[in-house]
Amino acid sequence: MSDTPQTRTNGHQRPDAASTRIVIPEKHPMVTLLGAADSLLRVIESGFPDADIHVRGNEVTATGDQAEIKLVEQLFTEMMLVLRTGQPLTEDAVERSIAMLRKAAEDPAHPAPSEVFTANILSNRGRTIRPKTLNQQRYVEAIDKHTIVFGLGPAGTGKTYLAMAKAVQALQAKEVNRIILTRPAVEAGERLGFLPGTLYEKIDPYLRPLYDALHDMMDPDSIPRLMAAGTIEVAPLAYMRGRTLNDAFIILDEAQNTSPEQMKMFLTRLGFNSRVVVTGDTSQIDLPGGTRSGLKVVQEILTDVPDIHFSVLTSTDVVRHKLVGRIVDAYERWDALQEADEAGGARTKPVQRRGARAPRQSHRAES
Repeated sequence: MSDTPQTRTNGHQRPDAASTRIVIPEKHPMVTLLGAADSLLRVIESGFPDADIHVRGNEVTATGDQAEIKLVEQLFTEMMLVLRTGQPLTEDAVERSIAMLRKAAEDPAHPAPSEVFTANILSNRGRTIRPKTLNQQRYVEAIDKHTIVFGLGPAGTGKTYLAMAKAVQALQAKEVNRIILTRPAVEAGERLGFLPGTLYEKIDPYLRPLYDALHDMMDPDSIPRLMAAGTIEVAPLAYMRGRTLNDAFIILDEAQNTSPEQMKMFLTRLGFNSRVVVTGDTSQIDLPGGTRSGLKVVQEILTDVPDIHFSVLTSTDVVRHKLVGRIVDAYERWDALQEADEAGGARTKPVQRRGARAPRQSHRAES
């Protein structure tokens, strides 16, 4: 079969290969399945490099290893299920669908892509917020099931955004009476004292990401009114001290920049009929040298406490530009190498004999 704009091949058909023919219903225009200029088809071909995939009209034929062909069939079925919800398909969604189907082939308990991509959390102004990865779905489910949830993972994995969506959902469903959003005001290289303005104006840049997420999820005109009424509160972590927070959905963001004492103070603010989500990335700690992160310490203390859940997201859950996930992976590899080098250096460091005099240090000022 010769290649046409909608017909492509990844190799040569083997005489003993399995083959299948998938007929796409007319209600699904082929461009929605294949993408503009066959962009989604190219993703599918890359995901199944050992299969021959051809498209003619509204029919897709695939030839190759029997297990691979079965996955191709499942992929197109899942893609059509997603399209039925009115959600468009993207290259990223197709890539993730292929990865999920491969995991489901090994673990029957693994959910199908359509179960993940169609789990709506919140809709606002024609936009629907939903999980985009399996770990994100598990994170959202954990928030429904547990009183305190820790969302741990690198930048771009949706930790804070999904927690915000669940908070707004709970408020709209009248499950809570208010939303409290807080962050530690810890400098990332800058100093608060040199910023212009009042204390609130100095702290505002640290809380800005929380405001931005709110504007995505609610009518912007209603936010000032809700904040004035105390229904939504955005405040630095220090303002939580001495309070008991009842009937609230509380989010602590950037928790890696809390001290152990601050983390204990925050968690003990929990009142009746409240839920807490703590998010953070332990690879981006901005605390002064020598200060342990409260987010690291709390994992050692509360791991086995009932009704507290730790959700871990990884670079595979990054939903920003693909390059962000690669950057995260590169930094993790670099950090591992640095830790290995430091451990090796500590082992080879000479041990001073007991009673030996330490070398005298010079106190001469260096030029």
